[in-house]
Amino acid sequence: MTDFALRDEDIEAFRRDGAVVLRGVFSADWIETLAKGLDENVANPGTYIRGYSKDDGPGRFFGDYCNWRRIAEYEDFARNSPISDYARALMGSKKANFFHEHVIVKEPGTLEKTPWHHDQPYYCVDGDDSVSLWVPLDPVPKEWGVEFIAGSHKWGRWFTPTKFIGVDYEAADERFEAIPDFDNERDQHNILSFDLEPGDCVAFHFRTVHGAPGNGSATTRRRAIAWRWTGDDARFALRKGVMSPPFNEFVDCTLKPGDQMDCDLFPAFR
Repeated sequence: MTDFALRDEDIEAFRRDGAVVLRGVFSADWIETLAKGLDENVANPGTYIRGYSKDDGPGRFFGDYCNWRRIAEYEDFARNSPISDYARALMGSKKANFFHEHVIVKEPGTLEKTPWHHDQPYYCVDGDDSVSLWVPLDPVPKEWGVEFIAGSHKWGRWFTPTKFIGVDYEAADERFEAIPDFDNERDQHNILSFDLEPGDCVAFHFRTVHGAPGNGSATTRRRAIAWRWTGDDARFALRKGVMSPPFNEFVDCTLKPGDQMDCDLFPAFR
């Protein structure tokens, strides 16, 4: 791991706003490792590869997840980079359980947006201790990067999960509500976005509302891998309808609702 410590003001900003940029926290060697793993992922996609672009449109928007146990570079990063240290510090937890990685790539000229959403309603996790670390492999100017609604993780609201093709999931939990039209409410919120370079990352809570425009660059890819972590108070949960990732369907998922997340599928780092 590392002796690197996050600044107190970064931790405070994460807990207050639900999103914070961390500058220069991963070495060039780690970014190179991730890029090699992503190349393997693209060449040999996993079970959950998804394409979100129109067949006749420019660019390409695709995602994949839950490949860390078959792509050596992903597992190396999860286990041996300082990322679990950052996750624990941000959550204020004694441990960090690695939930999964999520590859998100927008090739140059991709028009498709990432719709406004927050992640926890998709997930088999209850509790407040959570963090995603969105690690870019390319420079990302703020106008093409992810946007976050500051403080939305504290609203106490759960929004119906939205497929990235722009339609809601079916048979969602009755406590979920339709997500507002945040594009038409932009002046009512503090919306955060960041210029990013490889080595930086953005940390955000599972319930922080976020979305992203297309990749307006004609030449630069927008490759990123989000690393999802849970902390001390997280518990395994089952929800009505579809969950994403569908860990409840994994043959090696031995957890029952209310269990702590500790298992081989979600290894704990202390």
